Amino acid sequence: MTNLIAARLAGQTPLLYPRIFDAVFSNMDAERAHDIGFKAIRTAEKTGASRILRATFQPAKQLRTNAMGISFPSPFGLAAGFDKAGIGTSALADLGFGHIEVGTITGQPQPGNPQPRLFRIPQDRALINRMGFNNHGAAAVAPRLAKTRHTLTRRFGQHRPILGVNIGKTKVVELDDAIEDYLVSTRLLAHHADYLVVNVSSPNTPGLRQLQAIDSLAPLLIAVSKTADAVTGRHVPLAVKIAPDLADEDVVAVADMVTDLGLDAVIATNTTISREGLTAAPSEIDAMGAGGVSGAPVANRSLAVLELLAQHLTRASIISVGGVTTGEDVIERLEAGATLVQGYTAFLYEGPLWAGRINAALEQHYSGN
Repeated sequence: MTNLIAARLAGQTPLLYPRIFDAVFSNMDAERAHDIGFKAIRTAEKTGASRILRATFQPAKQLRTNAMGISFPSPFGLAAGFDKAGIGTSALADLGFGHIEVGTITGQPQPGNPQPRLFRIPQDRALINRMGFNNHGAAAVAPRLAKTRHTLTRRFGQHRPILGVNIGKTKVVELDDAIEDYLVSTRLLAHHADYLVVNVSSPNTPGLRQLQAIDSLAPLLIAVSKTADAVTGRHVPLAVKIAPDLADEDVVAVADMVTDLGLDAVIATNTTISREGLTAAPSEIDAMGAGGVSGAPVANRSLAVLELLAQHLTRASIISVGGVTTGEDVIERLEAGATLVQGYTAFLYEGPLWAGRINAALEQHYSGN
């Protein structure tokens, strides 16, 4: 990225996208707006228009980051939830993300919860979602991921964006059978993943968060890790994604377990069931119903969990997510102990140049400009 472009992207907020958002998307159902925006990104790839974005937003060499034994082209990536089906991962990579985490993917296909199930809260730069792991199932997603890895390698070469795969429990599967359900996804998807994530922290699958209890979580992680390594013939880095609603002592217990198991990373944090920090009218929030809050209101707790993990983890990487919007936010997380940082909600508000601006800010910061 040239210094001129980097300065422009990092130093000013684009005026065009907010106008488009206000004119086109602000009064549209949030899930429909997401689908339209994602389709536009995929169309740009198909028509070749994204080549310009790719050339502009390729992260500078100095942003390369080692985590989980992998070299990432940038410490900033896209969290799970945006591309649940693996249908546009290579298009998203053209926007400058150092990694894209696909999913959450379940062992069986499932439609998710009834619509509407995604709600914007613009005044709080937040979302409420109760999507419910809507996805096509591991068997359908696996060949897409295989194609994506090939495309990314051909397009970017040795320092391509990294492909993460986030797996969760199928809703109809009982908790007693959860491990085998996760292993269905593991056997099908591990071949195509640069790293795997076990998601036990979504609030939108009944009973799922019970798996965060150490007695349930440790056997699950051991089984997934052993199976992934066995079916691939290599070590597949494994991360666990935890909720911001865990008590501090439970966060420390997770950190101790990660150390004991030799796990590769912790992703902190998922969405919160708390409504603390929202300034929108309580009646408006109540009308949206149940679901997890993401975006700016999660930032303080996400940072606190990161700092707590950083005190107790020495080998495992920490991937911080929750309320990240600006390059300064990403820098703050990295300096607080994160190895990588992910975003999601701000992407919907900031538009397709977002990752490029983050990378430009990081480049300026670490080059001393």
